[in-house]
Amino acid sequence: MDFSVEVEREDDGRWIGEVSELPGVLVYGGTEVEAQAKAQALALRVLADRLEHGEAIPFESVSFRAA
Repeated sequence: MDFSVEVEREDDGRWIGEVSELPGVLVYGGTEVEAQAKAQALALRVLADRLEHGEAIPFESVSFRAA
């Protein structure tokens, strides 16, 4: 499954990264690259948590793309 990482710059200069396909995956970073990386890392943690708790994951592979 491909996940989109949407990255935007806030008015205060911080960058926000979000994976909209996974509710709650929303992070801040000091740079665009940092926000992208943090969003990907959090998305993987959410997926791992779901697997550990026996929740079904309807795909076999994961990839990320810029939104």
